[in-house]
Amino acid sequence: MTAETAETDAADAADAGQAEENPSVAVLIPTHQRPELLRRAIRSVVEQEYPGELEIVVTFDKSEPDESLITEFPQVTLRVIPNTREPGLCGSRNSGILAASADFVAFLDDDDEWLPGKLAAQVKALATEPDAEFVATAMLVSFHGDDSVRLAGKDRVDYADLLRSRMAMLHSSSFLIRRTAMLDGIGLMDERIPRGLYEDWDVLLRAAKRRPIVHVDEPLVRIEWGRTSFFDEQWQVKVQALNWMLDNHPDIGTCDVGTGRVLGQLAFAQAALRQRRTAARTARTAIRRNWKEPRAYIALAVASGAISASKVLTILHKRGRGV
Repeated sequence: MTAETAETDAADAADAGQAEENPSVAVLIPTHQRPELLRRAIRSVVEQEYPGELEIVVTFDKSEPDESLITEFPQVTLRVIPNTREPGLCGSRNSGILAASADFVAFLDDDDEWLPGKLAAQVKALATEPDAEFVATAMLVSFHGDDSVRLAGKDRVDYADLLRSRMAMLHSSSFLIRRTAMLDGIGLMDERIPRGLYEDWDVLLRAAKRRPIVHVDEPLVRIEWGRTSFFDEQWQVKVQALNWMLDNHPDIGTCDVGTGRVLGQLAFAQAALRQRRTAARTARTAIRRNWKEPRAYIALAVASGAISASKVLTILHKRGRGV
């Protein structure tokens, strides 16, 4: 072997080690007619200090891709593509997953932001568990100027955890997922979910059934609630999506705590729709499964007219909580 060959081989090995230590990441941002928020989200990715290969794929749902973004953010490889699958969030995410070629895909909603160090912290956590497929972080919730931190209190989240609770602090804008697992194993986002609501819980359940979710319990994403949410107070969609989750994840029904929680949410949505008798029946069923389930009692209060659903949400959102 010549000195030149040895030097080339050493350089190739160093490059391979660097790629393994800092895998390539494609950040997938679905968007629909929110240009200012989208640019804020993109900037939060551009400002990440990450030495690995990084690209941003912006998927435009039911709108023409904005080519100007490519020249507006020359610091990073950025692509704009149309959603060629089912309209909505899940189809948009899947269009991005299929268009990407990186080792990992990361999700970011166009109204949310990554905080400094987010991606580096997740890749560091991956190094402690090389076989991991999925990494999430805790979140900072912003609601009408009030910020609240939501932590999980653990660094691994397993299937049983997610049957008991949605684990809302594991927001989809924090997800970093091995792309090969999304293509063969976990599977793509399920485009049958009504309006894509609870798509994050659905994919977490499918992923955790294979391997525990690695969790960085630091608030490294800022999540906007209320003003920018496409689902804020869309109660009929929430009823449909909750029933979809129960039908498609029957293991939830094996857990009294988890079933009580979902039924409590369902009762609250029914009460908000002024389906008072239906809400009362659902709330009572929730209480039979878990008498400690607070959502059931809140639903009964809303159904009785003692408090409005909007008032409940305002109180909870100020504390970084949902129903």
